[in-house]
Amino acid sequence: MAVYFSIFLVIVTVITGIVWLADKFYLAPQRQLKLAATQEQCEGELSGDVVDKILEAPYFIDTPVQIFPVIAFVLILRSFIYEPFQIPSGSMMPTLLDGDFILVNKFNYGLRDPVVRNKFIEIGLPERGDVVVFKYPQNPQIDYIKRVVGLPGDRVIYKNKILYIKAACLASDDKCPDFEQVEQTFKNKTDYNDQGMPLTRYTSIMGEKTHDLLVNEQILPRTQHYFQQGGTRDNEFVVPKGHYFVMGDNRDNSLDGRFWGFVPEENLVGEAVAIWMSFDFDRAPDSFLPRWIPTSVRFSRIGGIE
Repeated sequence: MAVYFSIFLVIVTVITGIVWLADKFYLAPQRQLKLAATQEQCEGELSGDVVDKILEAPYFIDTPVQIFPVIAFVLILRSFIYEPFQIPSGSMMPTLLDGDFILVNKFNYGLRDPVVRNKFIEIGLPERGDVVVFKYPQNPQIDYIKRVVGLPGDRVIYKNKILYIKAACLASDDKCPDFEQVEQTFKNKTDYNDQGMPLTRYTSIMGEKTHDLLVNEQILPRTQHYFQQGGTRDNEFVVPKGHYFVMGDNRDNSLDGRFWGFVPEENLVGEAVAIWMSFDFDRAPDSFLPRWIPTSVRFSRIGGIE
């Protein structure tokens, strides 16, 4: 839906912009000439009501002229600066919850046109630990949100609920690192559950970023469904050039790169940087309220994203 809305916004901006230009440089001057001609034909001064009527643009001109600056501002803001998204699932718990509304920074990873998404200005690239929104590689019409775990050239292993990373390095570098375990320390047992099974919260340090993640200790990893690469060991992922490996913070309830592969750089939408609103949609099973009506606002969740 976001793709179609972007196209719609561009079309509306172009149409209203053409009308705005036509009015500013042709239609409005024509009305001024008409006013001057009318004034010459009259002996006295024209009343204010008559002047306003002559200068008044028809509604099909005035309406686009009035809304063009607003539409153009929204297009620029949404396409190149920040775009709002809603979190629809629990795959990024506890970092993001169902009902969180987030802001995505659109310029951190370079500026792209809003229709075909060709990058025209290089600014930066994702860092390990970033929470990113991207076009799902298997269906680019859908936006996904996950955490960047592997950068281009990295080798990643996820085994026994533990993440190991061998960072990319030059072949000529004699100090290429071996696999290093991503620091992961127990924090607490949580009230969150997956099919009745309680989840355990860990604190993970990835580079300079610290975040919490959830693990279901009672189920085995679904390794039989993992994405397969030729020439690699079990549970190992080698990140191709120009691609990123992503995982959800809710490790055992996330359809992420372990199952479908890697995110091409051109699929990146931006970095999730803040929660600007959060609604709780949980309700009793016998509630008469529709699912889309929130039961409360979680003000405590508003703020930056780790």
